[in-house]
Amino acid sequence: MKFLKMLVFLLFAAVLAYPLMFAGSVSGQAVTEAPTQDLNALTDDLNNGLLDPVEFATVEGAFKEVDDIARGLGPCYNSDSCAQCHQTPDIGGASQIAEFRAGHVNGAGDFVDAPGGSLINDRALAAAIQERVSSADPVRTFRITLGTFGDGFVEAIANSTLQNNVGNQPLGQRGTLISVPVAEAAPGQTRIGRFGWKDQQASLLSFSGDAYLNEMGITNRLFGTENTSNGNSVAAFDTVADPEDVENDIDEFASFMRALRPPSRLPSTIQIAAGEALFNSLNCDVCHTPTFVTAPLNTAINGGAFRVPAALASKRIHPFSDFALHNIGTGDGIVQNGGQGTANQLRTPPLWGLRGRIRLMHDGETLTVNEAILRHAGQAQGIRNAYNALSVAQKQAVIAFLLSI
Repeated sequence: MKFLKMLVFLLFAAVLAYPLMFAGSVSGQAVTEAPTQDLNALTDDLNNGLLDPVEFATVEGAFKEVDDIARGLGPCYNSDSCAQCHQTPDIGGASQIAEFRAGHVNGAGDFVDAPGGSLINDRALAAAIQERVSSADPVRTFRITLGTFGDGFVEAIANSTLQNNVGNQPLGQRGTLISVPVAEAAPGQTRIGRFGWKDQQASLLSFSGDAYLNEMGITNRLFGTENTSNGNSVAAFDTVADPEDVENDIDEFASFMRALRPPSRLPSTIQIAAGEALFNSLNCDVCHTPTFVTAPLNTAINGGAFRVPAALASKRIHPFSDFALHNIGTGDGIVQNGGQGTANQLRTPPLWGLRGRIRLMHDGETLTVNEAILRHAGQAQGIRNAYNALSVAQKQAVIAFLLSI
């Protein structure tokens, strides 16, 4: 009898303890903080553990490599290296470099790309094919380069996690999530976009292939058709057979970005803590969502083309973005993968690592955090009004907090 009572007691205790065993977990797998990097350190480790040191050095070298004509560069392009546009304050970060897009609105009120596509490349192998914007395309914008720190974890966020987050937002601030093609997956496979100012890519491999073609002019197995020059053929200046990326550099680019640690936060102070409280009370955290947890180990993502590895699985990250599109009054009128309804919407930029950037907002035309906040309108009009009502000291606290994350 005593044995039976003891057995019942142990079983009862186990039942009570079961929820506690899995508190803060996803599907029974313990959730841990993602490793971060110190943006103030000159030699801090960028590798999140996805790759061993030799593998990481190899893919970092590919990301830094400068391409030339023999490797397929151009004929129209923006840069000759991934690192040229992703290098502040370290390789993989953002930069002061911007791309340029243009188009026009037709009689039906729809945006139409400039001839050959909205992207107007800054550089060409010959003056005869230098792209230029036409007066027939008055819808124009610059797009500042975004950082890729921590993007492997962003890629590993489940669609349902993003959907649940947006679903809990107030209607007036609710973001738009769009499903976009995954280039490396089977035809017809889509996933919620999360990369680029228009959420135009959902996977880092798709992002790599797209950027290799459109920013460097190098065709690859995912994007095998050479771009034009304002809609005109560049075949006379294209001496390398397609696809030009015969070594599949795009895989190394994707691996490098997946292996990058997100930025760490600065130690909290009284001012920073006060600023964080104000940030939340203003409802800035609705769109700039502080925290997400990535999908569990071996979860199939990217249309089944990738499974979440241990280094990226069940990790808590703090990007301060909902990765959704919003209209905050700064829309550039350009349409990419999201349809005409997204013309004046932009992805909420992650705020982690903000202290490593000086050119802010999508066009890079804003140089201070205060001015960036004051540009918010549309869905963020009420928040901007509430910010304007703060005292000078309170505004300074908010800014100190933003520059600490």
